[in-house]
Amino acid sequence: MRIGFVQYINTAPIMIPWRESGPLSGWESVEATPSELNRLLHVGEIDTGMISSFEYGLHPDSYHLLPELCISSTGAVKSVILLSRIPAGELGGKIVSLTPQSATSVALLRILLEDFFNVRPLYQAGSSEDLAVGTSDAYLAIGDEALRLARNKREFLVTDLAEIWLQKTGLPFVFAVWAVRNEVLEKAPYAVDALRERLISCVRTGQREIVRIASIVAPQVYLTPASCLSYLEGIEYDFSSQKRRGLLEFFRRLSDRGEIPPAMDLRLIPRSFYEVTE
Repeated sequence: MRIGFVQYINTAPIMIPWRESGPLSGWESVEATPSELNRLLHVGEIDTGMISSFEYGLHPDSYHLLPELCISSTGAVKSVILLSRIPAGELGGKIVSLTPQSATSVALLRILLEDFFNVRPLYQAGSSEDLAVGTSDAYLAIGDEALRLARNKREFLVTDLAEIWLQKTGLPFVFAVWAVRNEVLEKAPYAVDALRERLISCVRTGQREIVRIASIVAPQVYLTPASCLSYLEGIEYDFSSQKRRGLLEFFRRLSDRGEIPPAMDLRLIPRSFYEVTE
């Protein structure tokens, strides 16, 4: 079976322990961008993976979630940012270029601008080059690219989307969840449970060894080890009740906007799936 990991350094505290602990029997890993992992899981080319919150909101009946893990932040995340020439609240009628790599971040940006700041920009798929050459007024950047671009923050205004979300809602923001296709959970509950235990162990190891891991991945995004450590310490991996509240609030707002089906409860994997008797 195949598990999908996001290929950004915010997963390093999971990915490095995963690699260092050796193969898990019956599983192989695939690394891709968030949007590609969404597609792979939806069409069944991977069996479980780290998918965007928006993807789960679109297809909640197709998946169950690992109840212990997510990718989230309480406040500034530093790797989901809007770079702009003018304040975000003044972008009404202006051109905003969007990364194609994350549906969740695009949906969050639209909520922030349209619902919280009451402005309606003109959106287009694009890249940071649009902002650099003046064909757009702002650019939504995520992941490692966002960390690299933020080093030029003196040139552009930087709005951290998770920070604004916390200010407006009082809740953390969940960017990604660990989803398992329903049929995989039904056919191989013990394999899923073994995977769950390995992932939890990897997170614990990664958090314990965060200084070492930051020094390993810092060169990938041209950060100092200290800056990389500060970034990774802001990424949260637990799926606490407060994180679930934040995710449900995101879904409620998306549902009100007609972008996903009516708001739902989260389909968490119950222990009964692992307690099957022969």
